[in-house]
Amino acid sequence: MFMSGFGGQGVLLAGTLLAHAAIIEGKNVSFLPSYGVEKRGGAAHCTVVIADGDVGSPVIGNPSVGVILNQLSMDKYARKIKVGGICIVNSSLVDLFEFDRDDVEVISLNMNAIAQKVGDPRMVNMVAVGAYAARTGVVSLAALAAALKLSLPERNHKYIPANIRVLEAGAAEIARNGEQLVL
Repeated sequence: MFMSGFGGQGVLLAGTLLAHAAIIEGKNVSFLPSYGVEKRGGAAHCTVVIADGDVGSPVIGNPSVGVILNQLSMDKYARKIKVGGICIVNSSLVDLFEFDRDDVEVISLNMNAIAQKVGDPRMVNMVAVGAYAARTGVVSLAALAAALKLSLPERNHKYIPANIRVLEAGAAEIARNGEQLVL
């Protein structure tokens, strides 16, 4: 899978969290972060490969799932998702009007509003990760909750309960939209 957005949306933290959760569950992982010159506001992108067997490469030409948090990422990366894959989109910042692929499942969630309602508007990444986990079943919410201690600096551990609430809200949104829920 890949996740893409702009710096400050927590894309790299989300990738780290997914990698740690997969390791907790005994899976093999490759995490490849990529970000622009500017930390906040520049492009942020990561690829996470989670497998029961060997991981051949951290570079995936056509990932099974794309999680897209802003319009620039949608325009640049959505076409790379493999046929039959899943595209999870932050409809708060992404216009799907020109996206004409009917060979991928598109899940459009108002992630900014969900994050704002449940916790903090800066936790859009946790909405996305919760939705991804619920839709794919690649990692469990329990593993994600445990992985927060590994992924967040100790000074931010006080925010773990809020992060868990937002992860759960993202997962619950998948169920509300009638998507397949795998936990």
